[in-house]
Amino acid sequence: MIPGRKPIPSRHILNALVMTLCVASLPAAVAQQPQEEETTRQLWDTAFIKQGNKAAAARKPARRNYRIVTPQVPVTGVSADTVIGVTLWRLRPTRPADTGERIITHDGPESVEWLPERVSSTGRLSEGDRIRISIEAARTGYLYVVDQEIYADGSKGEPFLIFPTTRTRGGDNSVKAGRVIEIPSQDDSPPYFTLKRTRVDHVGENVIVLVTPTPIEGLGTSDKALRLSDETLASWEKSWGAQTGRLEMANGNGKPWTRQEKEAGADGTRSLKADEPAPQTIYYRPGASSTVPVLVKVELQYAQKRPPVKRRQ
Repeated sequence: MIPGRKPIPSRHILNALVMTLCVASLPAAVAQQPQEEETTRQLWDTAFIKQGNKAAAARKPARRNYRIVTPQVPVTGVSADTVIGVTLWRLRPTRPADTGERIITHDGPESVEWLPERVSSTGRLSEGDRIRISIEAARTGYLYVVDQEIYADGSKGEPFLIFPTTRTRGGDNSVKAGRVIEIPSQDDSPPYFTLKRTRVDHVGENVIVLVTPTPIEGLGTSDKALRLSDETLASWEKSWGAQTGRLEMANGNGKPWTRQEKEAGADGTRSLKADEPAPQTIYYRPGASSTVPVLVKVELQYAQKRPPVKRRQ
């Protein structure tokens, strides 16, 4: 689990927060490149699909290069404004030779510098890891994030709405292309979540990301994560959830946090542009409509614990 900061409950990721392209003619790696004069942020570049492999290969070196994680999920019928970008960050103490932006925390008179680094969606996390999550929608709307613990038998824990809360941007959950929502926020204390299992068979987190065209009525906002009823979550999943595909940025794992990403995630006044860093993982839903909510599931997997070494007597 991701133990939290008071007053967020301590059983869940809510404690502290918590979190390709494949067609028959496409290769296992897909290059995306916005036009040089374009300033509008687009997460889903379909030019390579329309042009085909040869045309894509003849293009200039790409600024975005994604590999296929879910070849069984087609890219046909994907609306560009229904995709969702997610970047998981793992923090480590800085070293003298490090590049990238830092996060500074204070423990009494002592200060510690942390370097956030990208983590692949296929990677495993360990207890004690300090993490942050960046989420970016491709359209104007409203963002909701739910967390459930995942257990070894496939069952899940109680669902909690961990965003929006007043702890992050004062409860403002509006999104648009280029706007980055960071959980937890940069000014939270601490500005990261520390992973911790709540029980022996706790193997991961199911982070549900929902983007709606209008606010959901009846959901309150406070400084605490809210217990969501099982019936409500089931209704959301039935109405708006479906088969989800995933693209992973090639060679993105381990890349440090950039100045542009830090500025865009600070307070929402600055948006990322087309030629600035793209999300580590892009989630897409074939057939999803541009006028209805889109729901995707982001699974965070914990590394298996190693059995204790038996010493000879």
